Amino acid sequence: MNQAVQFNAQPRANKSQAGFTLIELMVAAVVLAILLAVALPAYTSYINKSRAKSASADLAALALNMENRFQLQLSYPVYAANTAATNAIFSAWSPTQSSYFNYTMVSTASSYTLTATGKGNSAGCTLSLNNLNARTASSACGFTAW
Repeated sequence: MNQAVQFNAQPRANKSQAGFTLIELMVAAVVLAILLAVALPAYTSYINKSRAKSASADLAALALNMENRFQLQLSYPVYAANTAATNAIFSAWSPTQSSYFNYTMVSTASSYTLTATGKGNSAGCTLSLNNLNARTASSACGFTAW
């Protein structure tokens, strides 16, 4: 009873193929590109607005140092200084956004104006605060009142 078993070496024609077609992959790539085109600018705007909010907090902290000095000496320190010089004057003040903003302080014995000017991705954003607590922000900051 020798029965020979024969194997058919040819694949069956109706067997389904696994995988994706080139068109399906291209459609997925286009959908991904559209999502990135919408999401990336929104994310960048969110990051820049967050940095500007932190810079406004830096200005408020510097204003507290100015007011503390006024309480002790009954006059503001008279300076026109940039970030490094201001940091030297008020050693307790350390701006968190110094990588993205330049800080300037212009003061007389009776008034001061503090300004944060954006650089790099935050360019165009300008925040200011004075001794009367008048606060301004340019539209490039993502907000106009703070």
